[in-house]
Amino acid sequence: MQAKELINKYIEFFKSKGHFEIKGASLIPENDPTVLFTTAGMHPLMPFLLGQPHPRGKRVVNVQKCIRTCDIDAVGDPSHLTFFEMLGNWSFGNYWKKEAISWSFLFLTEILGFKVSQLHVTCFGGDKRVTEVPKDDEAAKIWKSLGIPDERIVFLEGGALEGEDNWWGPPGETGPCGPSTEMFIDTGIESCSPNCKPGCGCGKYFEIWNDVFMEYNKTKDGKFVPLPNKNVDTGMGVERTIAMMSGKKTVYETELFLPIIKKIDEITPEDIGSDNKYVRIIADHMRSAVFLLSENIVPSKLDQGYILRRFIRRVIRYLRLLSVDLFKIDATVEIAKVVIKTYQDRYPELLSRKKFIFDELKKEEDKFQSALEKGLKEFESMVEKDNQITDKEAFLLFQSFGFPIEMIKELASEKGVPIDVDGFHAEFKKHQELSRAGGSKRFKGGLADSSSETKKLHTATHLLNEALRIVLSKKDIVQKGSNITPERLRFDFNFDRKLTSEELKKVEDLVNEKISQGLDVVKEEMTVEEAKKRGAQSEFEHKYGEKVFVYHIVGFSTEICMGPHVKNTSELGKFKIKKEQGIAAGVRRIKAVLE
Repeated sequence: MQAKELINKYIEFFKSKGHFEIKGASLIPENDPTVLFTTAGMHPLMPFLLGQPHPRGKRVVNVQKCIRTCDIDAVGDPSHLTFFEMLGNWSFGNYWKKEAISWSFLFLTEILGFKVSQLHVTCFGGDKRVTEVPKDDEAAKIWKSLGIPDERIVFLEGGALEGEDNWWGPPGETGPCGPSTEMFIDTGIESCSPNCKPGCGCGKYFEIWNDVFMEYNKTKDGKFVPLPNKNVDTGMGVERTIAMMSGKKTVYETELFLPIIKKIDEITPEDIGSDNKYVRIIADHMRSAVFLLSENIVPSKLDQGYILRRFIRRVIRYLRLLSVDLFKIDATVEIAKVVIKTYQDRYPELLSRKKFIFDELKKEEDKFQSALEKGLKEFESMVEKDNQITDKEAFLLFQSFGFPIEMIKELASEKGVPIDVDGFHAEFKKHQELSRAGGSKRFKGGLADSSSETKKLHTATHLLNEALRIVLSKKDIVQKGSNITPERLRFDFNFDRKLTSEELKKVEDLVNEKISQGLDVVKEEMTVEEAKKRGAQSEFEHKYGEKVFVYHIVGFSTEICMGPHVKNTSELGKFKIKKEQGIAAGVRRIKAVLE
C-alpha cells in the first residue's frame, strides 16, 4: 500500500463515522511559543481540546505534517524520523474510549487487513507519584472485549509527570493531557530477550497508532484536574503504517524513501543501500529541511532556523563521510529535487517554492564548506598544542564546526594522537539534555494558555497588524509569524526595510488610540469565501478549513484567527514597542508589551 491510498482510506473511514475532514496546519505553530514545530496533529487543535467550539463540529479528521527533534539521535533505526505525516481523528467532548478503540481495531483489521494475531497494545499502568490519575483498566477491558488476549495487553507504569509510557502531553508547561493506548504490529523477527514486549526498541514490535484520552488539564502547580469535556486525540504514523502494510522491516524501504535513497546512492562513489545509517539520516533530514524551507524558514542561529541549519549541516557531514565530492556537485540540491517530486502532488507549495529551496540549500552548503576548512585548521592547532584531542576540544570541533565524532576520530588516527571519546560523549549528553529541555518546553503560554494576559496580547497583535498597514501605507502587509507569551508579543510581517523611529511611534500611537476608544471585539463564524468578501486579513491559501472564526475590532480591523481575545480594546492597557528588527530577506519582526 502507498501513502496516498492509506491517507484516503483513513479519511473516508472516519468521515463515514461522522468526522469532518479539516486541512493540516503549518509546520510552524501559529501563536504558540511553547514548541518550535507542530509535533502532532493535536497541536493546532489545542483551543478546541480546551473547550472552544470548532467551526466544523465535535468530530474532525485530517493528515498533519509534523517535525519532532526529541528523537533525532534515534533517526536511522527502523522507525524513528524527524519529519513525518500523522493521520488523526478527534472528538471534542463527544465520543470516548469505547468508540475510539473499537474504530481503531476495525480500521486496522477490516480496512487495512492486519491479522488480530499481529496486534499488540499497551495501556497506561498508573503513576504512583500522581494519585489523582489511576491505571487505565477501562481501555484494557475494551481491547479484551475485541479479542485481544491478556498476554498481548501490556500495562506500562509511570509517565504522567514526564509524558512517557502511555501518557500524552501536555506539549508545553500546562494544558490538556491524559492516558493513551498504543497499537503495535509484531514484525515477526526474533525477540531480543525473554522480557521483550511492546515499547522495546529492538524492532520486533512496530508502533503505528496511538489513541490519547485527554481527560485532564495539567495546571501550573503540577496538578491534574479533570477537564469539563473528555476529548479523544489519535495519531497514526503514515510512514510506519505503510511499512507494515507492505511487509517491510523499516520505514526507509517504503515508496516515500526509496527514490530519495536511490539519488543518494547515485551521487556516492560506492553502492551503499538503504540499511546504511548515514544514508537514512541524510534522507530523513533532507525531507525535514525541504519542508521547513517551503514554509519560509531559513538557516540561522535561532529557533526553527537553527534546527534547519542543523539538519542541513548534518546531511553535509554524512555526505562527506560517504566520500561525496561536494565541490563537484550541489548534493543537497540534487536530493531536494527528489524530495519535491515525491511530495509535490499532495503539497504543491514545494513545487512553487523550489527555487527558494534550492538557493538556500546551496548557500548553506557553501557556508559549511568554509566552516569545515576552518575546523580543520583548528584541529591542527589542537594537535600542535599538546599532541592530543581532549573531550572539550572534540566537542568544540563538533559544536562550532560541525565535525561528527567519527570524523574527529579518523583525523586523530591519521595523526596518531589520542582522543577522549568517552569525555566527548559525556559533554554531548549534557548538551543533548539541555537541547531537549529547550526544544520540548521552550516558553510559558501557548495555545493551551487562555490567561487574561495572553488574550490581551492576541488582541493587541490584531491592532498592530492593521496599524502597520495604515502607517506604512501598504495594504499588502501580512502576518508572517506570531509568537505570544503572557509577557510579550512577537509579530513578523513582510516589509523591505527598517522602520524609522517616527514610523514606530506612529504605529504605537495608533494602537493606543484604538485602545483608548474602547472598541468592541466581535467574533463571527463564516466560510473562508465570506471572510474574504468581508476583507478579513489572513493567508487564505492553505491554513484554514472551510469554516473559520473571524474577529472584528469594530471600525478598525477584520481578521481570521483561532486565538483567545478580549471583549473590548479598553481592557488592554498601554501598548509599547520594545524592538524592531529584520529576521530574513523582506521580513521584519516587532516585539511589544502591554504596560
